[in-house]
Amino acid sequence: MNYNQPLELTGLLSHLDIFFRNNLPPFWASLVESILVLITILAAYAVIALILIYAERKITAFFQARLGPNRLGKYGSIQSIADMIKILIKEIIHINRVDRFLFYAAPFFVICSSVMAFGAIPFGKGLQAVDFNMGIVYLLTVSSLGVIGVLLAGWSSNNKYSMIGAMRSGAQFISYELSAAFALMTVVVMTGTMQLSEIVENQRYAWNIFNGHLPAIVAFVIYLISGHAETNRAPFDLPEAEGELTAGYHTEYSGMQFGFYYLAEYLNMFIIAAVATTVFLGGWMPFQLKGMDTFNQIMWYIPSYVWFIGKTAMLVFISLWVRWSFPRLRIDLLLNLEWKYLLPINLVNIIAMVVTVLAGWTLTGLFPNIFGITP
Repeated sequence: MNYNQPLELTGLLSHLDIFFRNNLPPFWASLVESILVLITILAAYAVIALILIYAERKITAFFQARLGPNRLGKYGSIQSIADMIKILIKEIIHINRVDRFLFYAAPFFVICSSVMAFGAIPFGKGLQAVDFNMGIVYLLTVSSLGVIGVLLAGWSSNNKYSMIGAMRSGAQFISYELSAAFALMTVVVMTGTMQLSEIVENQRYAWNIFNGHLPAIVAFVIYLISGHAETNRAPFDLPEAEGELTAGYHTEYSGMQFGFYYLAEYLNMFIIAAVATTVFLGGWMPFQLKGMDTFNQIMWYIPSYVWFIGKTAMLVFISLWVRWSFPRLRIDLLLNLEWKYLLPINLVNIIAMVVTVLAGWTLTGLFPNIFGITP
């Protein structure tokens, strides 16, 4: 299949690599490329956050029958940029009787965890900063570091509301991380690999959510629920319950320190949707049908990164829809949902997937010729 359509970026990236290799020593060429990749990741991180903030405000307004941002720019399109400038120049209020080192270090744990996970996402053909052969484990590992920043923020603030919010967040994150991990492992059982690029390539003619039948669908739904809970967003926003804890674990933060938590929250929502797209919905792969070369070629004229962003945007919309449709759960109901329902279902589901794979009941196992697999 022809991946190198005119709108793809693989050709540009190859030319840049050749240019640096031909004009710089190997060490400096690698260093310059690494710096450019880092700058690109940070720029994309900030731009996507601004887009998500604006999108949530507009979608929330739609659900609540109001206009949302409508003053700065057409349809309020630069409201998020104005808010970013405001938070950058806002004074940081210094709090007495805090553990200063941990208090100021905590936001960096959250933002670094989010950036490291963001860098592993395959946005399109060749658009992936790192591609480890254990990519699923890498994502689970680096995303787990964020809870350290939350716990440090709550403990170092010397504020009982912050501490309660941090304890809630820790209990919630650790609980739902299990279900998220088992849901991803269900797909690993089916594909036989943990490398994200290989998982995407294996979905050329059958996305995993269809290839694995009911166990894959169950894993997909559980991952979305668990990921939504891990991002501390309503109806799972117990760590930030305004009526009980003012602002939870970041009550004492202001200025750019608070901005780090705010930024990471939106990017974590995007990361959850992006990982679900990569693992379950074919990633950057377009919709393909075996034997229909003309149709497939037309689908490939849509750039791979457009497919990826489109699928991810759909899951982000579902996340926002859930947030503004359900009331906040009590902490006991939230933990009961995980330990009494999602985790047992997940354990049974992963066994069902093992049986499905061993018996050859996946779509690629039942119809190898249709889905491009040699029997």
